[in-house]
Amino acid sequence: MSEMYGTVEKVEWLGPSMVRIVFDGPGLDSYTPADGTDQYVNALFLPEASPLEVPFGEDARNNAAAEHRPRARRYTVRQWDGAARHLTIDFVAHGDVGFAGRWAQRAAVGDRLQMTGPRGDNRPNPDADWHLFVGDESALPAIGASLEVLPADARAVVIAVVDGPDDEFELPSAAAIDVRWLHRCTAAQPEDLLVDEVAALDWAPGKVGVFVHGEAGEVRAVRKHLLTERDVDKAEASISPYWRRNHTDEAWREVKRQWLAEQAADVST
Repeated sequence: MSEMYGTVEKVEWLGPSMVRIVFDGPGLDSYTPADGTDQYVNALFLPEASPLEVPFGEDARNNAAAEHRPRARRYTVRQWDGAARHLTIDFVAHGDVGFAGRWAQRAAVGDRLQMTGPRGDNRPNPDADWHLFVGDESALPAIGASLEVLPADARAVVIAVVDGPDDEFELPSAAAIDVRWLHRCTAAQPEDLLVDEVAALDWAPGKVGVFVHGEAGEVRAVRKHLLTERDVDKAEASISPYWRRNHTDEAWREVKRQWLAEQAADVST
């Protein structure tokens, strides 16, 4: 993967906890987009006391004290405009916490962010009769990018969970889309919102393209329902947990492999 950096050109709040940041500048000259609408970069966030400045080289990074080295966080690319050399990333920022959230909360025009990538090869299946997109805020950038490449004769259902009505925003698409927003603020069991809505969905006939990403427990519940109750072929579906409730990014990485093994065991082959 190549390493590059972007300079903040624009900051736009889509809601109380989602900020869209557009990057430009010569640091993106080496950016080569991946094929997928789920393409992602590993953003490198510097601790506040770090003496490193973007762009920093590998030697400077490795020679820095451990507490000053950048922390990598994976972010989906919302849009890449090759003609303008603009890279758009939507950041979930729940309060001034965490390396990524703190940086995104405070981002201003002229700030720089170093990153590696991109990677990602998943795209909506053009042979599907209809598409189902399910997820939370962390999945919305990939869902939004996928909706934008659907042709006008495509059909899609989007089931998205966010904190409340103020967190909803437009998801443009030429296709016929049915967007269903779910709100944690009014739910007795917020973690059940996605699976309950999917279970209640009037299932359309034909081949369905499935994309389910977000919080690990919620993704696991939806996956089990789709594979056991809807006969979705797991080989034809993109289903993956991005994060785990009550876990830091580092803690989630430590248990993710075991979690995935346990999730796989939910459905017999």
